[in-house]
Amino acid sequence: MKKAILIAVCFIISNTGISELNASNGVPLTYHSKKAEWKKVKNQAWPGIKDGTTYWYKLDKMAKLWWSTDGKKWAAVKGGAWMDKDGKWLRIHQGKLVWPAEGAKWEEVPEWKWQGADGKWYKFDQHWALWVNE
Repeated sequence: MKKAILIAVCFIISNTGISELNASNGVPLTYHSKKAEWKKVKNQAWPGIKDGTTYWYKLDKMAKLWWSTDGKKWAAVKGGAWMDKDGKWLRIHQGKLVWPAEGAKWEEVPEWKWQGADGKWYKFDQHWALWVNE
């Protein structure tokens, strides 16, 4: 009987001590993670850097690539390619977003998403609308 009472007292003291520690350190007992939210890009343009210059890129309705240094005057991009944040080339080929694989081959970009020069993640949907995850 004495052992049972002693165990119960120890249990109560240890739980009280742990509760006080949790309350005093300000750490929440539950954690919440923010789910990634994709938002449609209003102007359908994304930034890229080439030779130290920031360019803005966008696609037209035929998925042809255009670029601009000021966001006002646009020109077609020869070769239709741009670089992601890590310097990897991307382009649209045969209706898919692709990047270089080994050799001279190109492979489809997973989920059609890449990291832009600004560090944000971008992706195209099946209609070539641009989305961003900030």
